Amino acid sequence: MLPREELLKGIENRDCAARIIDLAEQAIKTWEIVFSDFLSPPELAESQQMFSKLTEVHLLAWGGYPQAERQRLAIARSELPLDISQVEIAALEIAGNFLFDPATHRDFLGSMLGCGINREKTGDLIVLGERGAQAIVVPEMVEYLETHLEQVRSVPVRTQRIEISELKIREPKKKELTTVEASLRLDAIASAGFGMSRSKMVDLIDGGDVRVNWKEITQASYQLKSGDLVAIRGKGRLEVGEIAVTKKERYRVQMTRYM
Repeated sequence: MLPREELLKGIENRDCAARIIDLAEQAIKTWEIVFSDFLSPPELAESQQMFSKLTEVHLLAWGGYPQAERQRLAIARSELPLDISQVEIAALEIAGNFLFDPATHRDFLGSMLGCGINREKTGDLIVLGERGAQAIVVPEMVEYLETHLEQVRSVPVRTQRIEISELKIREPKKKELTTVEASLRLDAIASAGFGMSRSKMVDLIDGGDVRVNWKEITQASYQLKSGDLVAIRGKGRLEVGEIAVTKKERYRVQMTRYM
């Protein structure tokens, strides 16, 4: 048995983490590869961190393409090889004419959930404008959604399975930035990276809208380091790159912003 209480120490998403521990114990017992449902970035980060010190099992995350936000975990004994081709996912095309009634990510997701499926069974959604959208789901949901997903907003849609290779992935826009700051405080670095005032950044941090490495941080004074990922709800992500100390003992920070 795995040291459950020790693994769950300090974990925010405890219910999700407990389910992953159950799956890991199943993988150890059966010598089979087992799969989680789709996990959000915070859930995924915690799961990977939780198992990083264990030698009995290893994990592999995949959501259909390299930048996928929502991903499934394949979990197996450490003796068994894992490859992304083993992670069971499927893709759907939700086709319709949305020229006169445009639909958003929320609209497509709402219609899918309105069919009676759980959010955990769905991965990323790629909105294609007036032509509809593409969705990544667990394979067992394909036939159900092909039958039941017939309308999004006022638009009739045709839902059918497509190959993963047919997903129309857009590379995220990114911008390289450099700032020089007196400290590595979260509010200082993030306000420069996201191009907003420090007071506005403090408000976002106080409001629980800012995550560092997918953990909610509510202290503006939190110290960032190279490799940290700062995410703000609705505003994208900021990756902290190389940090150097200037002659005036300030910090020159290279950053990449993903929009």
